[in-house]
Amino acid sequence: MARATLIGFSAVAMWALLALFTAASGQVPPFQLSALAFTVGTAIGIIAQFLSPAFRRRESVPPIVWLIGIGGLFGYHFLYFTALRNAPAVEASLIAYLWPLLIVLGSALMPGERLGWHHVAGALLGLLGTFLIITKGGGLTLDSRYALGYAAAGGCALFWSGYSLLSQRFQAVPTGIVTWFCAATAILSALCHLALEETVWPAGTGEWLAVLGLGLLPVGAAFYAWDYGVKHGNIQVLGASSYAAPLLSTLILIAAGTAEPTANILAACLLITGGAALAAKNMLLRRKPIIPGDAAA
Repeated sequence: MARATLIGFSAVAMWALLALFTAASGQVPPFQLSALAFTVGTAIGIIAQFLSPAFRRRESVPPIVWLIGIGGLFGYHFLYFTALRNAPAVEASLIAYLWPLLIVLGSALMPGERLGWHHVAGALLGLLGTFLIITKGGGLTLDSRYALGYAAAGGCALFWSGYSLLSQRFQAVPTGIVTWFCAATAILSALCHLALEETVWPAGTGEWLAVLGLGLLPVGAAFYAWDYGVKHGNIQVLGASSYAAPLLSTLILIAAGTAEPTANILAACLLITGGAALAAKNMLLRRKPIIPGDAAA
């Protein structure tokens, strides 16, 4: 389980690159960028199916799995873009980032899972740390004029936490199915782009490389890693540790010279790291079982 949890956390690390690559992609509209990136993500899955027997494994996939997968990937991105169009980015981002907390709390309803106080406390510490990063230490004001945007942001949190929790119930479905979730999301994003946006292609090699980077990592390999992690790892630890994404993203932007280090970031680092460690305490402190005969030796 620990290995699968670490694989799932690698998705969080990849999502931390989302802001950097998105900024470097230029003026490409959101749905067009989503269509391009998910096309690359689809290609990753197709290549993996040729290289890995596990990805080629064919199972009977219930129709509900298709609904959960396509609804999770496309639904989240559609609602997120809608939220950013209809509400201030700070408030929309913070509301959308309730999904790790919802995963931790919702896991108590899943078969074979037990919710401990440390899971909830760790997730709340992570949420507080995320609040410090997104608001930059300032206040948070919710204005009724942006109700549609806030509702869409809340839908983001519900869609992604629901997708993550429900995916765990279909552990027998191989991760290779994410290939076709990505393909469907690319097609639906392209249709939304044609209906809602004006086409703007990346300008120059650098912006095309940023789009490729998006598709390879945060909008590609990350979804395969997350699927494997939530199905076979500790979903409560993954939920709480997911608050590391905005922190890692900010640290990457600082390293790239596009953000400044502040006391709030240091405090957020301590809160998020401490929260993740608290949520994972059972895993970190698990003792190696004593094998009969070892004591005598």
